[in-house]
Parts: sequence; structure tokens; C-alpha cells
Amino acid sequence: MKHRVAILISGRGSNMMSIVAAAGDAYQVALVASDKPDAAGLAWAKARGLPTWALSPKGIGKPAFEAALDAALREAGVGTIALAGYMRLLSDDFVARWRGRIINIHPSLLPKYKGLDTHARAIAAGDSHGGCSVHVVTEELDGGAVLGQTEVPIEPGDTAETLAARVLVAEHRLYPRVLAEFVAQTS
Repeated sequence: MKHRVAILISGRGSNMMSIVAAAGDAYQVALVASDKPDAAGLAWAKARGLPTWALSPKGIGKPAFEAALDAALREAGVGTIALAGYMRLLSDDFVARWRGRIINIHPSLLPKYKGLDTHARAIAAGDSHGGCSVHVVTEELDGGAVLGQTEVPIEPGDTAETLAARVLVAEHRLYPRVLAEFVAQTS
């Protein structure tokens, strides 16, 4: 039986689409879940027959939201969670329950530029390269072990938006490969 992966998204799901397209024999996408019931990526996943789950944490609070998410993940038999544009911080308790089984794609060459505004920060610092990293999720924001990285040159005249567009292309290649390697090692 293939390793079962859940993909958590908050928006259009472009990294999710790359992960789905690359699944092959490496893993099975068992669930696409979102904290935004109107996320465009959910419609894409549903149209392809993938199981989906969505719930807004607004009005119910983080503990209730994460309990419902945890239940959905367990019901789907998920072994690994891939955060793909999931823009909500997970609680320490949730991370502890799934320790060593959550990975994330981050748009910088970690440990540089944890958090938000990574491309603008790399350009402002005069860096020659930006890039992306896939890492294990821990209680420390963008602080887990780096599993893979891709450098993307910062070109003269780059803006945060132009660099982000080129980094996103690199993310779409890097994340599925690293996810396949990760599940092969943890299965």
C-alpha cells in the first residue's frame, strides 16, 4: 500500500498540484485539507476526485479547529502531512502529535529569512540568490531540519514579485521530489 499523504493549503494550491502530479508510485494523496473553505485549490482537488476537507477556524478557535483537522487526518489514514501554501501556524500540541511527519516548503534558503516577506528581504540584503527549502516542521517557525533546497539567482532589477515567480517554479520541482524521498525513508 502506498504511503498516504495529506496536503494542507490555504489558497490556489499550485504546490499541491505539483505534488499530486508527481505522486506516481511514491505516495498517494489521501486528503487535501484547508483552513479556507473557498480556497481555489480545493475546487481543483475536488474536480480530480481527491478527498477534501475544509473548515474555517473563525468562530471556533484554534484548539477546536486543530482537533477537527487531526480527526480528519487520522480518519484518512495519513502518514505524512505536506504543508503547501498553508498560511496558518500550527500549535505546538498539533506539531507534537505529528512529530517528524509534517514537512513544509518555504520560499527562502533557510536558515535565512524565516517567516514572511522572504523575497523582499533577500533583495534588500543584496543577496545574489534567493530560493526555496523543504524542511521538517517543528515548534520553531521554519526551524526544522532542511531536507532539500534550490537556489534561484537574484537578477538585476528583480522585485519581490519577479523573484517570487521564479522561486515558485523551483518549488514546483523541489517539493514533490523531496516529499517522495521523505516518505520512502519514513515508510
